[in-house]
Amino acid sequence: MTDSPTPATQVAHVLIEALPYIQRFRGKTIVVKYGGNAMVDEELKHSFARDIVLMKLVGFNPVVVHGGGPQIGKLLERIGKESRFVEGMRVTDAETMDVVEMVLGGAVNKEIVNLINSKGGRAVGLTGKDGGLIRARKLTLGKDAAAGEVDIGYVGEVEEIDSSVVSMLEQGQFIPVIAPIGVGADGRAYNINADLVAGKLAEILQAEKLILLTNTPGLLDKQGQLVTGLNTEMVENLIADGTIYGGMLPKIRCALEAVQNGVTSAHIIDGRVEHAVLLELFTDQGVGTLIRA
Repeated sequence: MTDSPTPATQVAHVLIEALPYIQRFRGKTIVVKYGGNAMVDEELKHSFARDIVLMKLVGFNPVVVHGGGPQIGKLLERIGKESRFVEGMRVTDAETMDVVEMVLGGAVNKEIVNLINSKGGRAVGLTGKDGGLIRARKLTLGKDAAAGEVDIGYVGEVEEIDSSVVSMLEQGQFIPVIAPIGVGADGRAYNINADLVAGKLAEILQAEKLILLTNTPGLLDKQGQLVTGLNTEMVENLIADGTIYGGMLPKIRCALEAVQNGVTSAHIIDGRVEHAVLLELFTDQGVGTLIRA
């Protein structure tokens, strides 16, 4: 009769199995967009923080870009301000932008930093305004016959990223945690979609991986089965036949653009799964949708 493996033996087996992945990604930058349920469920928040700290300890360079839409909505509701959306974008007037900066650049960013630091990491919180990190331009939505161009306020898109501050933090063994707020040429702050910021940052840093945490297992086909191992041609076909639509469309396009511009691979994974980031990094099968150029 064989004795059951001891906890120490189990840990040793896990480390041995992880060793090839640690060797492969050591010294590489991995950009993680953190959002969805992983940001609101207490157990998942602590799980995510531990994953990020472990990545840094084994020699990876994780960079976290976070969202915070639900938290912004809750604060707006508390002050009696209605949230309005056009084509999935939050209409952001000056008062709403103040709330966005307070939530993203303040409460949410600092909570993530504190969580990572409480697990033994050395996280530093930033917004795109710090050190001129993210230069933004105003985003305007398409024209319609009646209303013309739609103005949704202080919503931006990435014009340019100066990654020097991120590179400096990485070299100092810090973990950058970035809120997706950019600054325009006029000095105004702009709210930018966190997926887009993560994708552009991954491109500029020439990251090994872009990982987007979502509230789904990944991209699902019309039968509800997970689709993975995608390339440019396959993605375009899935868009054309209607498999990719709605809220998944901008995530897929963001991931595809990243790998077309030098990122080795992009992954859309289920943030509701505990230790999802490590499962993606340290297993051959991963836990979501893999996209390569």
